[in-house]
Amino acid sequence: MYPLFSDEYYMQLALYEAEAAAEAGEIPVGAVVVCQRKIIAKTRNQTEQLTDVTAHAEILAITAAASYLGGKYLRDCTLYVTLEPCVMCAGALYWSQIGKVVYGASDEKRGFSLVKQPLLHPKTLVRRGVLEEENTQLLKNFFLKLRT
Repeated sequence: MYPLFSDEYYMQLALYEAEAAAEAGEIPVGAVVVCQRKIIAKTRNQTEQLTDVTAHAEILAITAAASYLGGKYLRDCTLYVTLEPCVMCAGALYWSQIGKVVYGASDEKRGFSLVKQPLLHPKTLVRRGVLEEENTQLLKNFFLKLRT
């Protein structure tokens, strides 16, 4: 187990959400939003379940966190997400002015870091590669299972 309140601790919780997404037939991405050491949102991809291409874990987490806080800005919050956000999610994170984004696996095909222009808010901190191996392996296993 990881130290309480560490990035690894919260990423492990996001990984549990990703595993639940995989079990439901969704691409295994999980997200957790933390504000002042309190978890205010836990979500997973639900694009298949909701038949909604925008139902990414990050978008659902932003919505849940904003609802919890009663405001649209997440300046004092950290998003933990198992896969690097896509351009759509990065745009939503920009508008939420999220304080920090921590992600596990890089998305070499659709990740926001592929775009040369900065997509996150200038004040948003980013930490990459937290529990990267575990997150990458979950994704690889999911897609391997789909192909067999």
